Amino acid sequence: MISHYTIQQSIQNLESASSHEQHLFNILELYIDIFPVENGYLLRYSPLGYLAEGLIFLNSEGGVHIGQIRDDIRNFPIIYSAISEKKAKYCTGLEYLKKMSSKYSISSDFNTLVVVPIYYGTVVFGYICSSEFEENTLIDDHLLSSFTLYGKLVGKVLINSSNEDAGTQILSRRELEVMKRIAAGESTKEMAYLMDISELTVNQYVKTAIKKLGAKNRSHAVAKLFINGVIS
Repeated sequence: MISHYTIQQSIQNLESASSHEQHLFNILELYIDIFPVENGYLLRYSPLGYLAEGLIFLNSEGGVHIGQIRDDIRNFPIIYSAISEKKAKYCTGLEYLKKMSSKYSISSDFNTLVVVPIYYGTVVFGYICSSEFEENTLIDDHLLSSFTLYGKLVGKVLINSSNEDAGTQILSRRELEVMKRIAAGESTKEMAYLMDISELTVNQYVKTAIKKLGAKNRSHAVAKLFINGVIS
């Protein structure tokens, strides 16, 4: 049985890392070390479009980048449920076959999946999945509670270790307004009409905001602003 105290103490090992990528690997390594799992998928999540993007997969043979995974989590009820409720969830057997995709499972004797949301406050910005477990592992309420605690504490560590500006200091008033409207689901055409500017100007605001935030795309930029509490 894994105590919550053990998890809280172990999390302290995540406080320092030489790079952001190393930080992510450390999160998965500690997760696999603490829990009776044999693999872990780490994914980034953005509430814009309910988008999940693969980051890293890790097991006893090593780690690989999984950027090819890019999904709308609404297509996967078990993941959607974990993120919506901010609680670890699992499915197995026939339920697994109904709710999941083969891309989240390396060949295994059992079709079982655990999903652990990574969150801070009300915002979920990632999750970990496991599809292989140590022999005779019982996934009960206590273990799921421990998974949930791990995701919560990892979320806090990631927030506290971020050196990024929250966004209000580096984005102009218009750039921030556009990003908030994107988060609310408005299209470029709608924003142009409501803000009384051209679509070209809207796209320019988006482009400069993405660049200032060091993001890869709109979804990534909005996720950063959610993580830092600038938009909610």
